[in-house]
Amino acid sequence: MNKPILLLADAIINLIIGCILILYPIGMGKIIGIPLVKSSFYPIVLGGVLIGIGIALLIERLRESSRFIGLGLGGAISINLCAGMALLILMLFGDLSIPFRGHFILWILVAVVFGISILEFFVISKRPK
Repeated sequence: MNKPILLLADAIINLIIGCILILYPIGMGKIIGIPLVKSSFYPIVLGGVLIGIGIALLIERLRESSRFIGLGLGGAISINLCAGMALLILMLFGDLSIPFRGHFILWILVAVVFGISILEFFVISKRPK
């Protein structure tokens, strides 16, 4: 197998697993028979990270037509944004029974992840193609 096919296959696998984990709270865990947990926090965050990795692999696969390098800053941006978005959605709509300090730290984490992604995007945008 050549590199482009492997990158595409790996991307698809990561995207599928990530989507399954993101859908965990609405019954996907029970449907596919993975162990159920009391809190869906970790499956959702891991799903976001895996979707980000899948996107990074797709970016790397299509690199010739893009200024982004899939597993360089472009990959870091996609992973950070997907994980940050999963955490943001979980913070806004999830039923997290955690103390105030936990909410505070997670909101800081959301801000830091999005902040570093914005900085990385500006660095890539100024780089010659």
